[in-house]
Amino acid sequence: MTSAGMQPTALNRTTHPTVAIIGATGAVGQEFLRVLDQRHFPLGGLKLLASARSAGKTVEFQGKSIVIDELTEQSFEGIDIALFSAGGSISKKYAQAAIDAGAVVVDNSSGFRMTDGVPLVVPEVNPEAITTANIGLGQGQRPGIIANPNCSTIIMLLAVTPIHRAVGVKRVVVSTYQAASGAGAAAMAELEQQTREVLEGKEPTCTIFPQQYAFNLFSHNSPMKPNGYNEEELKMVHETHKIWSQAGDKKTAITATCVRVPIMRAHAESINLTLDKPMTEVDARKLLAEAPGVSLIDDRENNRFPTPLDASHADDVFVGRIRHDLSQPEGMGLDLFVCGDQVRKGAALNAVQIAELLLA
Repeated sequence: MTSAGMQPTALNRTTHPTVAIIGATGAVGQEFLRVLDQRHFPLGGLKLLASARSAGKTVEFQGKSIVIDELTEQSFEGIDIALFSAGGSISKKYAQAAIDAGAVVVDNSSGFRMTDGVPLVVPEVNPEAITTANIGLGQGQRPGIIANPNCSTIIMLLAVTPIHRAVGVKRVVVSTYQAASGAGAAAMAELEQQTREVLEGKEPTCTIFPQQYAFNLFSHNSPMKPNGYNEEELKMVHETHKIWSQAGDKKTAITATCVRVPIMRAHAESINLTLDKPMTEVDARKLLAEAPGVSLIDDRENNRFPTPLDASHADDVFVGRIRHDLSQPEGMGLDLFVCGDQVRKGAALNAVQIAELLLA
């Protein structure tokens, strides 16, 4: 890998891109580095960007110390791919500067997910959305924005889309059990601190969330809407509609309930499906066993099914408890339990996979 300060050659700009990570000191930013390294991403250069308070710090990557630079509108000269994970307001403020400098933006925030013309991509589900938008690094393509879906949406769609493609899904009812990682590194630290405090008989420190998180659970902390749904729940509804509609699918009925649970990393989801055509649980199990990005843990005899610990730091989404829904006619409903790492597949890995598609 060339040093961060070296200018990319013409070859680098197509096959070995120079990548910027925006939000490099956060939980997802640090995961970006691990994923890029582990997947042997063909870096031509790497630039780490963060707020002024983090500028000047160093990060070790592939045996080298890389200095973190302050994010400004002039940060993107020579950058081919900009991986944003610093929140929607930062993405909206700086994404255009990256595009104007010739970079393709892969944005992990909610800032552009529902914007018309911005592809919302899960590589195992709708990779064609990138080419439809004519965004990439190849000849004749243009810079632009590709949005990473919400973590809960990604985890759900890896498990549900193969079934949807096979027999059609008429309705989805999903309940999520979301880890502290979804709220960032500070929330993970607060859960750890609160756990110690509660076990020691002390009042828990509540800074990130307004109520005790350790040994508790509560409705997802995203803003509530007048209809009684919170933003996280509506993201799952609207993003799924957009992702599936990009492949020409009809609109599926979806309802979601999202809950924070006191686990450190990896989200879980209970999913109930109403199908357009019948599918047996045996066929569903076989289909999911062969699905990209999915692993099965479905051992009824030993009551062994996916857990957040199974999914933590793993690339795949884990699926189990595959069974016929007894409340529906035979074969017309299925129940699933799914676990996926929010920081990894729900954020950093999905974005890096999108970057890999840009090189294809």
